[in-house]
Amino acid sequence: MKSIQYLSLLALTAAPAFAQSNPSQPTRNEDGDTIVVTGSRSGEAVPVKQIGASITVLDAEALETRQTRIISDILRDVPGVAVNRTGAIGGLTQIRVRGSEGNHVLVLIDGIKASDPYYGEYDFGTLIADPEAKVEVLRGQQSSLYGSDAIGGVIQYITLTGAEAPGFSARAEGGSFGTFTGGLRAAGVTGDLDYAVSGSYYHTKGTPTARYGTRDVGSDSAGLSAKLIWSPADNFKVTGVARYSYTDADTNDSENDPGSPLFGYTVDSPGVHFKNKAFYGLIRAELTALDGRWTNAVTAQMADTTRKGYTAAGFDYGDKGQRYKGSFESSLRFGTDGIIHRLTAAVDVEREQFQNTTPSAFQGKRHTDNVGLVGQYELLVNDALSLGASIRRDENDRFDDVTTWRAQGSYSFATGTRIRGAYGTGVKNPGYNELFGYSDGRYIGNPNLKPEKSEGWEAGIEQSFGGNLATIGATYFDSRLKDEIYITYPAPTYVATPSNRTTLSKQRGVEVFVSARPIQQIRLDAAYTYLKARENGTEEVRRPKHVASFNATVFSKDERFSGTITLRYNGRQSDVAYTDPSYIPVRVSLKEYVLVNLNAEYKITPAIALFGRVENLANEDYEEVFSFATPGRAGYGGVRVRF
Repeated sequence: MKSIQYLSLLALTAAPAFAQSNPSQPTRNEDGDTIVVTGSRSGEAVPVKQIGASITVLDAEALETRQTRIISDILRDVPGVAVNRTGAIGGLTQIRVRGSEGNHVLVLIDGIKASDPYYGEYDFGTLIADPEAKVEVLRGQQSSLYGSDAIGGVIQYITLTGAEAPGFSARAEGGSFGTFTGGLRAAGVTGDLDYAVSGSYYHTKGTPTARYGTRDVGSDSAGLSAKLIWSPADNFKVTGVARYSYTDADTNDSENDPGSPLFGYTVDSPGVHFKNKAFYGLIRAELTALDGRWTNAVTAQMADTTRKGYTAAGFDYGDKGQRYKGSFESSLRFGTDGIIHRLTAAVDVEREQFQNTTPSAFQGKRHTDNVGLVGQYELLVNDALSLGASIRRDENDRFDDVTTWRAQGSYSFATGTRIRGAYGTGVKNPGYNELFGYSDGRYIGNPNLKPEKSEGWEAGIEQSFGGNLATIGATYFDSRLKDEIYITYPAPTYVATPSNRTTLSKQRGVEVFVSARPIQQIRLDAAYTYLKARENGTEEVRRPKHVASFNATVFSKDERFSGTITLRYNGRQSDVAYTDPSYIPVRVSLKEYVLVNLNAEYKITPAIALFGRVENLANEDYEEVFSFATPGRAGYGGVRVRF
């Protein structure tokens, strides 16, 4: 079990790239192929069919037809992904990819590295959906492109440009549990300026999250986003991105009275809540030459996060973190119509700084500096064979320098069959809390921790039918994690402290997906994952062996009506419970569950639509984290205006 898992529970108990991708790129190319920016450092969008790694794209249509309000919900439909939320909307939400930890997944928002610098992980409970957005999920070790954090993969959330989704839209809805949500977007192209500005809000009075409690745990979340692309010349453009997010969410602590029969269980905790604030910014200047074959780009980005926790008596704990990053990328494309080469070189310079603001803890600032040097080669032959390799050297002032690399390939046959494979290495540096965190009598950090290192491979096959009317694919993956950070309880005090394992942790499994659009009026998407993840021979927590989803959307011939049914299955999984007064965890089992959602929308006019949905239609009683209750059946309805 990683320290971040322990800390999430401990907080409840005790507290009672950019440089890496181009946010100005579109969603599809001129041939209609889905293209992504996450799989390359070149700054150019690459068709999914040319990438040897596993990648899933949740496009704007998928987010809209499934009426996605919380991004972590739709990530349940991605092969290889497991989601765990501590009870109510707004609660700590971790995403695990291919059996990795939550802090092994790099998260980008419009090209900006978004993880909390203090915890070294992104809390998906703070990300509500914007109007007109998409998600790219790149699986497997990607540290050769992105450096630390990208062991399990990379998730990038992207708001669409003004050219992709022009116009004005507004959405308002209400429903169960005193919930109200809204969204606004204005976007378009004026002269040489492409603009997109959006905002979203989510309020809920909530539901009880203590297994035996009655206190409703609610939240308020807001997000503001702006993306501007200025193109004063055909070969020069400047992209600016700004984003602000705010979450104020109630939460419940665990019972800390050793004499109570509910010791270690989540219990009603009036007045306990937390606030998360974050500001992200990016600016990128890009110049092309040689008829667009040579691209040079300079990027600067920043992230500023603040977390504060409160009890009924007032401020209880908190932390701050900042990340400043500058990058230079140069990419040259050359060759013939049949054989295309692309060489890319990049330099990343990054500083992360952190401060614990908890009154009872050391509050001094610390920082870590890192310089990353990246080289990447990509080859495309006759639009069928694609090969790629990348290597990265990271020089760090706190940890040993490290080199990571990756090789991958893909070949498409005329029969619609595509085979692909990849092998790569990854690294994850310890977070500030693992190094220096402190909670009196319960947790103490370890400044001597070493970075975690991973290596793994994958092999996949896909088959398309009727052109691209339907595609089915399967992937086998196998990974090994070295120096995994875990929690120890040394005698005589048994105070929790992190350490590096001397044994390997192993993850392997199979991912299967089906995507079909047999006619314009029907869209089908399905995914299944089998996972075997072992830490020192023991099943890893919060990683179900079986996860599956199915989505079917039907459109009327005039496309005024659409209806979607969503089924999400989560198999049995292990978790840990701190029900022993010594705070040494015991292992528990959480039962399997199936969530059924039903959505519908009807366009009264081309500009006005009414919509509604029912979530958890079968009123499933389940837990994603030990003793945290989850919402039951809920209904929502609203109106959307778009012109």
